[in-house]
Amino acid sequence: MAIIKKIIILHKKEGQTPLDALEIFKKKNSEYQKVPMTYAGRLDPMASGVLVVLAGEKIKDKETFLAMDKEYDFSVLFGFGTDTYDILGKVLACEVNEKIHRLAAQDFVLEIQKNLPYFKGKLKQEYPMYSSKTVNGKPLFWYARNAQEVKIPSRNIVIKKLVLKKVKKITSQKLFLQIEKRINKVAGDFRQKEIVKIWKQTLLSKKVRESFYVVDFAVQCSSGTYVRQIANSLGEKISIPALAFSIKRTRVGKFT
Repeated sequence: MAIIKKIIILHKKEGQTPLDALEIFKKKNSEYQKVPMTYAGRLDPMASGVLVVLAGEKIKDKETFLAMDKEYDFSVLFGFGTDTYDILGKVLACEVNEKIHRLAAQDFVLEIQKNLPYFKGKLKQEYPMYSSKTVNGKPLFWYARNAQEVKIPSRNIVIKKLVLKKVKKITSQKLFLQIEKRINKVAGDFRQKEIVKIWKQTLLSKKVRESFYVVDFAVQCSSGTYVRQIANSLGEKISIPALAFSIKRTRVGKFT
């Protein structure tokens, strides 16, 4: 058998894990069934986009690919906070009657733009609790699921560019239908049934206002940056709960 040394660019779909995407590729390409393969850089189940896969001898260069800069298009939903910082999490905060609903769209944009400079340049970013970062031999999500206290580590990152692209509104009814449909794409144990139930109770409650802001951004950042954490931190900065509504990785190094 010839030595395979190859870089493969997959586009992971929302709802898949990176391993799911890799296994689907192998099933469609039988010549890779017995070839060692790995992906260089994870994508969360609710994220989509560019997934760099290394095959055969190219696996030895994994660290080089892991260190490459990344680019993402992502949307932030304001008014809600979850334990995962995206829609695949338990709702911990719901801003239904306060600041967010008193702001007109133009004022809301100005409020965000005023705070974007805090998220550019060299930063220290904490890992989300629902992440695979290990502490004392266990991933952080293990501590979160088992309600165990742990000191959350952080890492140095660089955000080279962060641009606000578009502001839109979505009704609570449409928001729930989207969230339900998208979460149901996810296989495996991610608390899906429980999460959908909580979103339904939250969004279809008579206490919830009719619409919420969803803001589109583009970011260019260093390896290891968590877009979910950017969304959560931006909400904290403007005192409105926020989460990553959608994430699409558009570039890894030179690969698109």
